[in-house]
Amino acid sequence: MSYTMDRKLDGATMDAADERVRAALTEAGFGVLTEIDVQATMKKKLGEDMADYRILGACNPKMAHQALGMEPRVGAMLPCNVILREVDGGVEVSAIDPVASMQAIDNPDLTRVAGQVRDMLARVVNNA
Repeated sequence: MSYTMDRKLDGATMDAADERVRAALTEAGFGVLTEIDVQATMKKKLGEDMADYRILGACNPKMAHQALGMEPRVGAMLPCNVILREVDGGVEVSAIDPVASMQAIDNPDLTRVAGQVRDMLARVVNNA
């Protein structure tokens, strides 16, 4: 089982891809709780150069509330990360597969919710 859902946006700039992903997240009911500019962090902390790479911590409040009600410690696995990384010819968008990330938790109800979130994130990746 793959742990991400991926799509390459051919010819896209990072800023254009970021805008498209945020719009798709909003359309699917997600908000962005955290943003990490990995490229800038690696330069600042290590002095290392790398291709543009961003992590958006996305959350659908309704689904997160459901999951937390079933498993209070599931917050350790939230939010759902969506990455944008510069690749040859464009930007790759990848979203975590919540079903894969929740495999360590033996709770069929949580697995069902994770499946719903996976479907929502797959639409985000496809609509970006």
